[in-house]
Amino acid sequence: MAKKEKNNKTNAMRILEHNGIDFRVETYECEEFIDGVHLADQLGQSYEQTFKTLVMQGKSRNYHVFVVPIAEEVDLKKAAKVVGEKSLEMVPVKEIQAVTGYIRGGCTAIGMKKQYNTVIHESAKGFAQIIVSGGKLGTQIFLAPEDLCKLTDGMFADVIVG
Repeated sequence: MAKKEKNNKTNAMRILEHNGIDFRVETYECEEFIDGVHLADQLGQSYEQTFKTLVMQGKSRNYHVFVVPIAEEVDLKKAAKVVGEKSLEMVPVKEIQAVTGYIRGGCTAIGMKKQYNTVIHESAKGFAQIIVSGGKLGTQIFLAPEDLCKLTDGMFADVIVG
């Protein structure tokens, strides 16, 4: 179980610990977040194993969370079908914190303000651990994709372009 100093813990880390989920935390210097691909290049991490968290709003006005490999794009039609929406659109960056409680580059499906419908790309199942944001800039969490799915009450599905 990863242990950090109390004041360095994010909400996501506290939730993982509370639920007895095995995870590892890594930190890095981050003066300016560009995107996940740039960060993976900087840290020497695999694009396929590093996942970004995207928040979308459906025609119903409900929010949905998609956890996909950093170099991939969500196929809006596939994703809408998976979550039972007619259409989806990305939540504007300026609204991310109000909707999730997290800022761009620090957004994770773990511990958002509300538990939204969460879909993790099925490729995650091919890894013992995936890398997701740790809940703030400069922090990553390594955990089993099945643990992420269980904790977020999510599902695995093919939601990327291609």
